[in-house]
Parts: sequence; C-alpha cells; structure tokens
Amino acid sequence: MKNPYEVLGLKNKASDQEIKLAFKKLAKKYHPDLHPDDKQAEARFKDISAAHEFLRDKDRRRRFDAGEIDASGAERHQQQYYRDYAGPSQSGFHAGQDGFASNDDLEDFLARAFGGMGAGMGGMGGRRSSGGAGMKAPGQDVNYTLRVSFLDAARGGVNTLQLPDGKTLKVTIPEGAEDRQTLRLKGQGMPGFGGGPAGDAYIELHVQPDTHFTRKDDNIHLEVPVTLKEAALGAKIEVPTLTGHVSLAVPKGSNTGAKLRLKDRGIRNRKTGQKGHLYVTLKVVLPEGDEPELTAFLEGWTPRHAQNPRKEMLS
Repeated sequence: MKNPYEVLGLKNKASDQEIKLAFKKLAKKYHPDLHPDDKQAEARFKDISAAHEFLRDKDRRRRFDAGEIDASGAERHQQQYYRDYAGPSQSGFHAGQDGFASNDDLEDFLARAFGGMGAGMGGMGGRRSSGGAGMKAPGQDVNYTLRVSFLDAARGGVNTLQLPDGKTLKVTIPEGAEDRQTLRLKGQGMPGFGGGPAGDAYIELHVQPDTHFTRKDDNIHLEVPVTLKEAALGAKIEVPTLTGHVSLAVPKGSNTGAKLRLKDRGIRNRKTGQKGHLYVTLKVVLPEGDEPELTAFLEGWTPRHAQNPRKEMLS
C-alpha cells in the first residue's frame, strides 16, 4: 500500500482532525454510490478507506511514523550494511541473507504483506503469489443533524432525514427525546468493502422550541390566559396537553401567576418509565373591547381589603 498520508493528500504526521476531514472530503468525492460502474473511482475509494483505516489505528500510526513498520503493517528489517553477493545466476533479492529459505519464500511473504496485489517481481521469474486476495475493512461512520419538533421529541415518532446524495433515512424518535441527544443507527453509514460491515450513522437531534410548551426535566410548563370573570368567579376551561385537550378547573379568586398541576401529563422518563407533570400558570387578561358596565362597577367599587401590589418592589 502507498504512504497512507499521501493517499489522503496529507503530509506525514498530520493531526487526527486533518485525517478525518481529508477522508470525509475524498470519500464523498469517490464513493461508489456516486460513481456506479466506475472502476477507477471504486479503486480510489478503496485506497482512501484503507489509508484512513490504517491511520485511525493510533498505535499502528505511531509505529509507522517512527519507521518501525511500513504502509502494509509489516515490520521493517534492520538495514543490511554488508552482503555476500552471489554469482550472476543468483537472484538479486538475496532471500537467504534476509532470513528466508528461498526467493519463493521471500516472494510469498511479500505477497501476503501487500495483500496479494502485486505481480511477480524482476529476478523472481515473474512468479505471482495467490495468498491475500483482498482487504476487508468496515465502512466509515457518518454524522447528521435532524431538526425535530417539540411534540415529536416529547411523544416520539418517525422522521425522515434527507441525505446529501438525495436518499432518505427513516429515523425513529424515542419518546422523551432531548435536545442534542444523539441516536445511533447501526449499519446506516458508509458501506464496507471486501466484505466488511457498513459503518453506523449518528443522528444529533435538534429539538425546536414550541409556541406554548416548555420543558424542564420531565415536567412541561404552560402559560394559560384566563378572563377576569373566570379568575374571579372560578370556571372550567380547556387547556392543551401533549396528547390533546383536557378540562381544567380554575379556582375562584385565582390570580396571575397561580400554578395548577395536571398529574402525569409531562414527559415519560426513559429510565424509570414514570411521567412528569404538566404545570399550568394562569395569566389574567382584561377584555379587549370596551366594557362600560365593568368600568362603571370599578369606578363605584371600594375594595374591602385595600392592597398595593407594588409594595415589595418599592420597599
């Protein structure tokens, strides 16, 4: 195999991030799915993937950088400073002095080390090894982000992710999914080669804010406007929940900021299976149009219990 750094268009001893970005760029360019029936692109993709797989192994990369192994992973032999050269009829490979019984043994070793991809070499009579027919490697993992509505994250569901190559991927959103939660879809990454398994797809969820609901842990919070009459006299009102509308009793004499609880109407906890609650905060609103009767009443009304709602702010 060629120098793996050069295959990825990098200088020796490039950083992890540089290796990752270079592979991602080249793999996208030469992926077989984008070049059907293009043997050159397929071969280039295999080289790129093999180089990335080699460099992803930190111990193997360290040894390669130190000159302990070559690009095939084979140990480098100590340099031979002196050789007892044989006569003209002997092969120039000097297998015996390299620790091999014959040149055939040396060639078999080289063929295995280089995946059986090389032809017979000069001085060896053009012999080709049949060992090491091909390389097997897993596909690359891929990362995506997926925008999910607040309700889909809370209730769970199935969303469709549009991939860069035009294909789609169905993503099952678990009930109670959280913002920035990452889902792993096994085998949905880049295809392997040489019989290797496909990589995985990692989906980071971006939960979108809701117009009405907010989440705090497993509880849902909702602000609900009520009329002056409903707050003063009490009433039964309809309020939204994650699963539909329900009836809520507003106590007589309620004020803005009063908080009511709807039990088990929140998010299901993924570990315990228990649901949180829905907390409804009331907000008293005045009529939008003119109400002359209300105006006349308030003008002639003297509260039995005088109060200053701004007292704490001004103290």
